[in-house]
Amino acid sequence: MAKKLNLEEERNRLDQMKVFEREYKDFGVVCGIDEAGRGPLAGPVVAAAVILPLDCEILYLNDSKKVTERRREILFDEIQEKAISFGIGLVEPDVIDEINILQATYQAMRMAVEQLSIRPDVFLNDAVTIPNLEGLQVPIIKGDAKSVSIAAASILAKVTRDHYMKNMDSVYPEYGFARHKGYGTAAHTAAIKTYGPSPIHRKTFIRKIWTGNLPADNNQGGSGN
Repeated sequence: MAKKLNLEEERNRLDQMKVFEREYKDFGVVCGIDEAGRGPLAGPVVAAAVILPLDCEILYLNDSKKVTERRREILFDEIQEKAISFGIGLVEPDVIDEINILQATYQAMRMAVEQLSIRPDVFLNDAVTIPNLEGLQVPIIKGDAKSVSIAAASILAKVTRDHYMKNMDSVYPEYGFARHKGYGTAAHTAAIKTYGPSPIHRKTFIRKIWTGNLPADNNQGGSGN
């Protein structure tokens, strides 16, 4: 009985997260957009765009920050299986340094939209309005906890970026990227001071940590996936 009640509560929660999708469905195809990686000292910023069927049920879908890593991995696969279409955009650290993190985030979001097989009419965005993107945009504060489409995008963006940083951990093991994913933890900051920055560090983000010379290939796009 308790399990049944919990499942019913979960379905009610998900139904409440479809309020924006239902509100804008008559305007056309609705797409959720979110990003991961605006704050880290290293690695790319990643954005995802997701179009879900209105009747789609993905249990325990939520803001990626409220979901465990194990659950995110499960949701990552389920979202891709059930989505009508999804796209991923990734902007590397050298571009972030060149155009700044906000513009890089917008660029990643537009790249994600370009990967979609269907052109959306409505974009549900997590608190931003994206320049140079045609269509009705609806910025929703804390949208990744209020919209299933944005929540799905947050999961795809977060897991994609985490996979990238885990791959980079094998290339640059001294920094511990698999643990902190490039965020400015004490251990990460100490590693930068000890070893200097890697090619995937954002030089504009570490100026207060590292004042020495930067890697010669830091301006060549860093490493790929």
